[in-house]
Amino acid sequence: MSLDEAASRVAEHLSRQEYVEVYAHHDADGIAAGTILCMALFRRGIRFRLRVLHRLSVASISPGTPVLLCDMGSGLEDLPNEVMVVDHHLPRFSGDLHVNPRLAGIDADRELSSAGAAYLVAQKLGDNRDLAGLVMLGILGDDQQIAGKNREIFNSAVAESVITPRKGCLLPGRDLHERLLCSTKPYLHQVSGDEMAVADLIESVAGDTSPDMENLLSLIVLRISPFAPAATMESLYGDRYSLEREVLTEAHALTAIVDACGKCGRGGLAASLCFRSPEGLNEAWETALGHRLQVIRALRFALEKPDQNGFFTVEETSVASDLADALVRDTLVETPVMVAAKAGDLCHISIRSPGTHDNRLGDAAHQAAVQCGGFGGGHSMRAGATVSCARLDEFREAFGRIVAA
Repeated sequence: MSLDEAASRVAEHLSRQEYVEVYAHHDADGIAAGTILCMALFRRGIRFRLRVLHRLSVASISPGTPVLLCDMGSGLEDLPNEVMVVDHHLPRFSGDLHVNPRLAGIDADRELSSAGAAYLVAQKLGDNRDLAGLVMLGILGDDQQIAGKNREIFNSAVAESVITPRKGCLLPGRDLHERLLCSTKPYLHQVSGDEMAVADLIESVAGDTSPDMENLLSLIVLRISPFAPAATMESLYGDRYSLEREVLTEAHALTAIVDACGKCGRGGLAASLCFRSPEGLNEAWETALGHRLQVIRALRFALEKPDQNGFFTVEETSVASDLADALVRDTLVETPVMVAAKAGDLCHISIRSPGTHDNRLGDAAHQAAVQCGGFGGGHSMRAGATVSCARLDEFREAFGRIVAA
């Protein structure tokens, strides 16, 4: 079945409902996907309830109630067949109401996010072209490229004046101080989290009316170059996107805020921004500020005490994913990284692989987690798993064997 046919099937099924339970993954892509479809449902007069979750238990799904999963569900084999899934993770769900670019042979790691897939379904429900800006949250949040289906959506959105591309510094923040101090994507070695270093940089480029941004970027590159790959330095400046219909027009900033709020358990606040409510914007900025500083503290600790096997532990589950991302993206690590966060009796694990590896981590995480009585999945280069803390070492051994096989 083609992606277009799958989107049409799910949209047709949605259009027959009076009420839908919508579940969205707690990162930027998932929240954007969920809100895109909720907006489309609202415009059709279909009632809904949106819940933003870190993970979904099949047992929590209400039988007999229409359920739509966004950026989650593809990796679950035991979902009821009637559940609707819009996702881009490695698929195991075999239900008929399943929109996943991988099932159509599309590179879902780079060319279509869950938000992009949700937009295709939304377009089948009505004229929702104004929602295309939210697809950028999936592209930027999941480090995708504007290529393939992403390119098609992007080009149409530019033509409709929904997205305006331009060039500039890509660091999100309300002012220069915040953009430097709280930078986690990328992580700026000897700058992020360091008040004195930030003050020194700002003073060095101060001008009569505005800071010399070209000089600032040069100074940052000189400072981080011994510790970071070329891609990190290249990510300081490049294509920016104005989302002309959204409550915060800067795409990188909106992505960072929504992602941080979702991972901090403030999914409702994150979703409200995607629903274009400005009331919580200041609160969301502050929440994102606190989250990013937590990630920086965890990252600096990890770099001070590196593990030769690429295994790290953190106290807060909310920072595990971002820490794993930063370690493989913004440091000189050359091996896969595993970050574990304990929450009660359960251990939540984030696994990442540098671009030089292609280990289908999602499949390996799934197999290892099942062997240990847990669950897992994800993408080729990014994966996650949840197992009992008592079986963490067993999971690590099983995962290593599977990857090496």
